[in-house]
Amino acid sequence: MTVIEELVHFVTHTRYEDLPAQAINYAAMLISSTVASAAMGSTLESSRIVRQLLVQRGGVGEATPWFNSAPRLPVASVARINALMSDAAASDDSDLRNITHPGTPIVAAAIAMAERTGSTGSEVLSAIVLAYEVAGRINTGVVPGLIWEKGFHGCMIAIFGAATAAGLLLKLDADRLANAVGLAATSLAGLLAAANTSMAREHHAGLAASLGVEAAELAALGYTVEKSVLEHPRGFFHAYGVDAHASGRVEEVTHGLGDSWQILTHMAIKLLPGGHPYHAIGEAAANAARAGQVRADEITAILCSRPDAHQIKGPRHPEDLIGMAHSPYYFAAAGAADHMFGWVHASPAKIMDPTIRSLLDLVEIIDPPTESLQRYKQGVTVTIKTRNGASFTDTVYAPRGSAVLGVEWVDVQAKFFTLCPMAGLEQSVITQAATTLRDFANIIHVDQMVSLIK
Repeated sequence: MTVIEELVHFVTHTRYEDLPAQAINYAAMLISSTVASAAMGSTLESSRIVRQLLVQRGGVGEATPWFNSAPRLPVASVARINALMSDAAASDDSDLRNITHPGTPIVAAAIAMAERTGSTGSEVLSAIVLAYEVAGRINTGVVPGLIWEKGFHGCMIAIFGAATAAGLLLKLDADRLANAVGLAATSLAGLLAAANTSMAREHHAGLAASLGVEAAELAALGYTVEKSVLEHPRGFFHAYGVDAHASGRVEEVTHGLGDSWQILTHMAIKLLPGGHPYHAIGEAAANAARAGQVRADEITAILCSRPDAHQIKGPRHPEDLIGMAHSPYYFAAAGAADHMFGWVHASPAKIMDPTIRSLLDLVEIIDPPTESLQRYKQGVTVTIKTRNGASFTDTVYAPRGSAVLGVEWVDVQAKFFTLCPMAGLEQSVITQAATTLRDFANIIHVDQMVSLIK
């Protein structure tokens, strides 16, 4: 069998009852996180533009865009709108290995397709776990080449999750699902350079969701593709990875299917706004400043050390949400100034806060650490130096919300209650939606959730 055929044989023969309870639990958390992030993103200009375009385009009313009382639209259009809204807020999820965001397109595609198919909560959760597995394992074949070496965007991985989730809910057999995943491999391209400082970032997420759905719909109608498209000599792994075959990463993609789960080992839910590579910086800077009770006007340097990092990338003086989301300088300065980093730091007031901005030029990168390197999962060590010669250091090996640390519902629901009011939802509705999401495995039809946030 080809790599795709091995993957889809596994997911089409795996039942809900076969999945680890924690994986199912994390899938429900991913839905809650995606909806919360979309609530924040619904207020942004990129979301308004794409929603306007797709509403004008219209089509068969199969599913419901979240928030703003938009009319029902085709599944692919709804998946695009909802994924774009969630990604626009830079508050969704990540595969920590190379910061792809599979959860957002997976959830958007799964919920939209479930409206059309009448799927139950348990069917949706199963599709999310298995779709995350396919996307994460294909990601294994291109880590780290896809993004850090070749400059492509993580949407190139997310589309596999959207196609798999939609295909499973359409109940495609293994052959047709293999065609859906294969079509996904040749349906999308996205450039990192276009994403970090513009609306193109969320555009990528929307396209990953909608084109993933369309790949599944085409396969359902009989569309076929070369099933060796991943491992082919001129295929996906060759084009987007670096030495994937020689390094053995291609073999890792299908090795030990069912022995471990990508959603349990590589997934992280954002419990802070902004890019996941910088969350640990904000945490560690806040911890160090709080431990020393350091005032901002006492700080002379904020020194960051992380494996394989010899320079800091991103805007030093961000002016807006996009800049803030990709500025390690801002995370370090804000954490040090406020002794915490949270959702408030995505606000215009905080981004332009004079105290925080006074520290931006004090942030530096220093030599990478030499010990406990295997423990760093987008982690960092931050040292704050003060005028009196004191220094305070803290290490965060993995950001809060990482599956490897354990994710708690109390944190995910705190995010939900913080962000959902931005979409104009009443508190009683938010409370009811939070309860429904927590009990998602037991709902009979996703309308029970969607009706609350439409």
